[in-house]
Order: sequence, then C-alpha cells, then structure tokens
Amino acid sequence: MTTGCGRCGKKAVYVDPVTKQRFCGEHFSAWFEAGVSAAIEKYRMIEPGDRIAVGLSGGKDSTVLLTVLAKLDLEAELIPITVDEGIGGYRDDTILAATRLCDKLGLADKLVSFTDICGKTLDELLANDPRQACSVCGTLRRRALNQAAREVGATKIATGHCLDDEAQSVLMNYLRGDLTRVTGSFQTNADTLFLPRIKPLCRSTERETVAYGLVNRLLTDLPECPYTKYALRAGVRKGLGKLEYKNPGTMMNIVTGQEKLLAKLGPRGGEITMMGRCELCGEPTSHRLCAACALLERRA
Repeated sequence: MTTGCGRCGKKAVYVDPVTKQRFCGEHFSAWFEAGVSAAIEKYRMIEPGDRIAVGLSGGKDSTVLLTVLAKLDLEAELIPITVDEGIGGYRDDTILAATRLCDKLGLADKLVSFTDICGKTLDELLANDPRQACSVCGTLRRRALNQAAREVGATKIATGHCLDDEAQSVLMNYLRGDLTRVTGSFQTNADTLFLPRIKPLCRSTERETVAYGLVNRLLTDLPECPYTKYALRAGVRKGLGKLEYKNPGTMMNIVTGQEKLLAKLGPRGGEITMMGRCELCGEPTSHRLCAACALLERRA
C-alpha cells in the first residue's frame, strides 16, 4: 500500500478515514478548503456584499474558520469578534492567540467582555455554582456576540461549529427527549429579529479541522476551559468520538439522517411562537425578559 499523496505522490500527512484518500499538506489544505466552500454554497450561507461577524475565540475551530474564510473568494467583509468571558488562567492566552491571528490576516478584531454587558466575569457569576457554567456562558456569549455584531453592522454571524458539534447537538436533543427540536416542529419570527447564524465548518470534522490547523501552522498550545468538565456535551462528545473511530462516517450519518427526517416530515404545522423585545435590554425574546436578563436577575 502506498504511503504517498494520491494526487502527487509526495509524503501523505492525512488519510481520510472514510474514503481512505491520502493527502500531502498542500492537497489536504486544498481539499479541506473546497469542502468548506461547498458547504457555504450548498446552504447558501454567504452572499456578495455580506458583512460577516466571525466569532473568534482563539481556539482551533474559530482560528481555522477565520483563516479559511479569509482565503476563499467570498466577496464579503470579515469582522472578527472575540468575547472575553472572564475565565482566570484560560482566557488571556486565547485572546492573545486571536489578536495575533487577526494581525497576521490584516483584520481588526473587536473585543467585548461579560463585564461590558453585565458587570461581572463568568468566574464571579459562577462562584457559588460552577455546575451551570456552560448554560450561563452560552447564554451570555450569545448576547455579547449578537450585540457586537449589530454594532459593527454585520449581516450574519459565523461560528466555528464543526461536524462533531452538529452531530453532538442532534444526539443531545434525542437524549433530552426534545421532540420539538428533533422534528423541527416549531415556528417563530426569530429570523426577523436575530442576525442569521452560519456554520461554514458544519460538514468538516474536528479531526480534519485540527489537521488543517497543524498543517498550516495555525495552532498554538492553549489551556482547556476549566468548566468543560461540567457539560453534558463532554460525555456525548467522548462517546460519539469512540463510535466515529470504530465506524468512520457515523457523525455524517447522524446529521444527514436528521436532514432526511426533516425533509420527510415536510413543513410543520402548529402554533407560531411570536417573539418580542426584552423589557430590560431590548433583545428578542418570547418572554418578558430575555434568557440573559432572566439569568442575571436570578444571580443578582
């Protein structure tokens, strides 16, 4: 069996576990970028003239996302936005990595923090109950990113969620018994109030994303968020990772299976949940207070 790249014969640095294709660094990068481009086109994520707010944490996924978007001929403006949650011993290093990447790409990074929107760091908010870390962080991160994106006049928000994240979310909906999300049987007017979110890496695995970062020398050794141990997703991620290793293509089957299920169900009926504005901050919500303001009120 040859160990060379299937396209040029040079030393292979990556083997696709599903198709068994072998790639040298150059051809792997081109293959990965073509896959991202294909996903953007298939799901009509970006149109000429768009101003894309790119959520840039400084970690591997968002680093690869911004780098690839900057390389593709998208006819769209990229505006990196970094959210500082205020996590001791973790965030400073990733913010520095984000800043260095933006300098390299010639882009200006916009930095916003939890203290900007609620006057407290994540560490302070979780001082008495760190087990709620991911729920609290996710809610406030969405608020911070939405506000910052609107401030810079963005038309869409791009995040670095990859295929692994998408498959994990589908599986978590089943584990929670969330039939509404599993079947897509809900309708809202949210699209008219929120900036559309896009996920250009949605069909690229984490393994491919990391490999791209390594091949192109984009990644640095960064600490892991200390709160990940409390997340349900951590267990799902580990179990799904084992399945993918034993049966390559499992994650793609999960997400494409979900797409087929929704297509077979067709347009869903039922009541439309109308969203209004939060009484305190003006953010979209179907309740008196948005999730972020309700959370902060409970923790006041």
